[in-house]
Amino acid sequence: MERQYERELRQYVIDNFLFGQGGSELKNDDSFMERGIIDSTGVLELVAFLEEKFQVKVEDEDLIPANLDSINNLLLYLKKKQPLKKSNAFIRIEGLAESA
Repeated sequence: MERQYERELRQYVIDNFLFGQGGSELKNDDSFMERGIIDSTGVLELVAFLEEKFQVKVEDEDLIPANLDSINNLLLYLKKKQPLKKSNAFIRIEGLAESA
């Protein structure tokens, strides 16, 4: 499931912020802010996407770079916010330090 989430997040960023260009150069740990991909208005668009697509509530205190500033950060954030429906297990994200 994490691969599906990664693909969906990547595609959203490419389509909405990179306008379909340069997606192959975007690494999962690239900072959206540092690379100029997403500005403050873009963060609001991203939050709306996360809430609709992944059925999570992004609280005001969650609006920090550690949660929203890269594909990897988004995946970790979703892991914290969205347990799998049929078990107590959480989404596993390969290659990241935090384990499920």
